[in-house]
Order: sequence, then C-alpha cells, then structure tokens
Amino acid sequence: MQLTDEEIAAMTPAERRALILRLVPRPGGLPSRRTIDRIRKWRTVLIMVCVAVLVPWTVYLALTLPDHYVARNWGATWVGFDILLLTMLVLTAIGGWKRKQFVFPSAFASGVLLLCDAWVDVMTSQRGDDLTQALLSAVLVELPLAFVLIAGPLRLLRYLAVRHGVIQADTHFWRMPIPIPDLYSDHQVPPTP
Repeated sequence: MQLTDEEIAAMTPAERRALILRLVPRPGGLPSRRTIDRIRKWRTVLIMVCVAVLVPWTVYLALTLPDHYVARNWGATWVGFDILLLTMLVLTAIGGWKRKQFVFPSAFASGVLLLCDAWVDVMTSQRGDDLTQALLSAVLVELPLAFVLIAGPLRLLRYLAVRHGVIQADTHFWRMPIPIPDLYSDHQVPPTP
C-alpha cells in the first residue's frame, strides 16, 4: 500500500508521528532501554550530588576569599583559555560549514566560553579605561555572539525534532523529549508533551 501526498497531508500530527516511528528502522548496536534508563538515573544522581556539594562550597568561598589576590601564571592562564576558545570557534565554523552534527556541542561550548570570558574580563578589570573596554567588549561582542552560538543549535535541534516527527510544532523547547530508541512499541504513538 502506498500513501499519497494528500492522504499524508490529511493525517493528524499524531498519526504522522506514528507513521514515522513505524517507518524508521531500529538501528542495531544500541543499548537496551533498561541500560539507557540506568545510565540516565546514575548521571542524574551524579549531577545532583555535584549541585549539593557546590552550594555550600560557593557559600564558603563567598565568605572566605580575599578581595585582592595575586595570581600565578596569569598570562599562561589567559592565553590557554583563548586557545581553547579559538579551538572551539574553529570547530564550530568547520562544523557549520560542512553541516556536521558536532556543530551542536562545539557552538554551545563556544558560547559558554564567551560568557565566561566576558564575566572574568569585567570582574577582574581595573576601574577606568580597562573596565570600560571590558564592558564594551562584553556588551557589543561577547554576549551577543554567545547568544547566537547557544541559541542557534538549540533552535536547530528543535527544528529537527519537529521535522522528524518527534514533537509537534507548538511544543516548547523545555518540553522536548529525548528520542530514545525502542521507547515506543512499533505501533504506539508517542505521548504529546
């Protein structure tokens, strides 16, 4: 049986998603659903432990760190950071140019590194011209570029999820499920978030 374009267009979004799930072959070599759930659980626990440790550590630092500190390897620290940022930006440019999926993590990481760069530049600048230059650089270059580098891949991921029938077009980004293989039986329609 072959469906016509008109028959597909007449389907509801849920019926189209169910059809897509039935037509997409199950890739081999993937972990079982039980293994995926176990990995997800332990990674979530690990992150929660990190959060639980980081909160008191941050309070401790806020109460005990001096206002002024002379740092070792100041030049090497910043040059190393800029080399890391440059590497991530180059990877992002290559990934975008060649339309490769590694553009998602490299662009996101580049954006986060730019946010960190702007924060540290502004917070460690001396008052006067140094602080003015850091603020202008942050507001006019680093923060807008970080927004583009972080928001772009997130929008593209959402577009791909809509395009491949994982979510409906009106689903908010924060409600997007992760499409886990074998999550649904062959004839079951995924729930609408």
